[in-house]
Amino acid sequence: MAQTPPAYEIKVTFKPFKNQYIYLGHYFGKSYPITDSALLNDKGEAIFKGNKKLQGGIYLIGYPGKAGFFEFLVDKQQKFSVIADTATIRSGIKFVGSPDNVLFVGYQQHMNTTGQKVVALQEQLKKATNKKDSAALTEQLTKLNKEVNDYREGLIKKNPTSFLSTLLITMREPILTGRLKEPGNKEDSTDAYTFYKQHYWDGVNFWDGRLAYTTLFEDKIDKYFEQLVVPHQDSVIKELDKMLGPASINEEMTRFLLVKFVNRYLNQKYMWEDAVFVHLFEKYFAQKKYSWLNDRGYKTITDRAYSLMANLLGSPASDIELPDPSEKITTLYELKSDYTIVVFWDPTCGHCKEVLPKLDSFYTAKWKAAGLKIFAVGKETDGKKKDWLDFIQQHKLQDWTHVYNSKSDDKARIEANIPGYSQLYDVQTFPTLYLLDKDKRIIAKKLTDEQINEIWELRSKKQ
Repeated sequence: MAQTPPAYEIKVTFKPFKNQYIYLGHYFGKSYPITDSALLNDKGEAIFKGNKKLQGGIYLIGYPGKAGFFEFLVDKQQKFSVIADTATIRSGIKFVGSPDNVLFVGYQQHMNTTGQKVVALQEQLKKATNKKDSAALTEQLTKLNKEVNDYREGLIKKNPTSFLSTLLITMREPILTGRLKEPGNKEDSTDAYTFYKQHYWDGVNFWDGRLAYTTLFEDKIDKYFEQLVVPHQDSVIKELDKMLGPASINEEMTRFLLVKFVNRYLNQKYMWEDAVFVHLFEKYFAQKKYSWLNDRGYKTITDRAYSLMANLLGSPASDIELPDPSEKITTLYELKSDYTIVVFWDPTCGHCKEVLPKLDSFYTAKWKAAGLKIFAVGKETDGKKKDWLDFIQQHKLQDWTHVYNSKSDDKARIEANIPGYSQLYDVQTFPTLYLLDKDKRIIAKKLTDEQINEIWELRSKKQ
């Protein structure tokens, strides 16, 4: 019975190595997983092959011992030879049967030569002692930059269907011309920003899985969100959906974007980012399964989403019903005030011992007189109820409303299939602070006492 020919076969000759393992990997954003290994024979030859075609992208051949690597392209043509020698690797690697890589090597050599010229001119510019020399060197750098752009555009024009052209198009940045280039007023600046953002993704296809196997695509996404997307949940969600929509037809691009965005918004930098993570869960995970996501990963995403759903900014805070120091059951919603600070703390937590007295100083100095109240939830961890009562007494926190969340209370809720208060308030560290309005809606969360005070003062001034 005839054997099925391999779907990909990359023959490597890698001098001066012999009888050592080399590695095949690829970029996945900023990471580069190793996918295969092959043993070099006495002649320094090895073959990477498999029965399933490789996803196109920028791949890597890793040196023995993983001491380094060199890059090459994988696209439609997946049967070719690579000839490399560490002594001459910078001057070029030879490819047989891979026009894409022949083009890529030529591009790399041209860019290396130009890069050396740029570095030399930049060094001269640093040492320039007069305006005339500086201007002349700056002009040369500008000319070189134009030559690079013209060279890239020429490659794209001559090789429109090559993977290298796709990469070069992805690297493009919108060119501001005329009035947009040198804004003279606020309106011109807005026009320039709008033009730049509208054309930032020109020619880039989010369904092209090859881009997931590069670093430059992730860099471009990072720049877009950092510099061009308004930092607000609605704006971010809109951009995520615009990318993930077309990406849905390619499994690798979907995986890349979802992994990237989930990791970015799993632990929020800003309060409003909770809504972004919940949106990702509800639209892309709640009713969908992916072959690349195991049960543990799915549970992590689901548990985090459920924790955030209960305390989104602007939503009513979950009521808390726990015993106070006298064992009387007290609830959060019984507390009537224009503002309420809810603080989750642990009597054995060193940071809590530092923050709670500072919180009380704000309360005594200004908050109490303005009608703000504090609802403090003492969480039992390593300590006992006595530690909780002693801390309240020692630091004279009797003006606060105190309740105690014991381990037995948590256990009873879990056994009754009711989320614990730590889950409802997404408490991952102590202390955790929330600021609520008079209707117990969440104004701010997970901030320091100083930040809570700043937000309270801003809102107070508006009233």
